[in-house]
Amino acid sequence: MQFGERIRELRLEKQLTQRELADRLGVSVTYISKVENEKLHFGDYPSEKFIHKVAEVLETDEDELLLLADKVPADIRQRIREKPEAFRILAKADDKTLEKAVKIVEKKRTAQ
Repeated sequence: MQFGERIRELRLEKQLTQRELADRLGVSVTYISKVENEKLHFGDYPSEKFIHKVAEVLETDEDELLLLADKVPADIRQRIREKPEAFRILAKADDKTLEKAVKIVEKKRTAQ
């Protein structure tokens, strides 16, 4: 799923028009339309601050929106800086191996 598609989906779930969302975010309806239709030019891409505000207004997971917009959430970015080799290994893992690793980590986290 792409960022704009997810924004549209969330907006519709909240039964908001593009105008209502634009008003709540302090942007133009045209901008919301461009976001939802993936028609933004490079310089127009949403900032992390804007994505935070969107997540707040649409009551959704900010990290999901950041990742869909190809932005790495601050806590994940910090962890990558601390353990870059671990993330390189995980990034190269096939889906089956990655799913096993996630299950192991989740199991250890819930046991603590």
